[in-house]
Amino acid sequence: MQCNIDAKGKLVRLIWGLIMLALAGLLAGLILAQVVAGGWVWLGVVVLALFGGFGVYEARAGWCVARAMGFKTPY
Repeated sequence: MQCNIDAKGKLVRLIWGLIMLALAGLLAGLILAQVVAGGWVWLGVVVLALFGGFGVYEARAGWCVARAMGFKTPY
């Protein structure tokens, strides 16, 4: 994998990744506190955590999967 984003792109991906990880933690906390019914809602936690982790990985690696597939991104 070759670096295909600049410092601004890395920062954007890091911020979005951390926001998604925080939302996953918040949603998990709401489920555990029985504020939100569990079941399928856990799928949301998993999806948010996976996408958040991948966003942090992209920021750390300096690599964007969308750009690698040929899509133009603003950052």
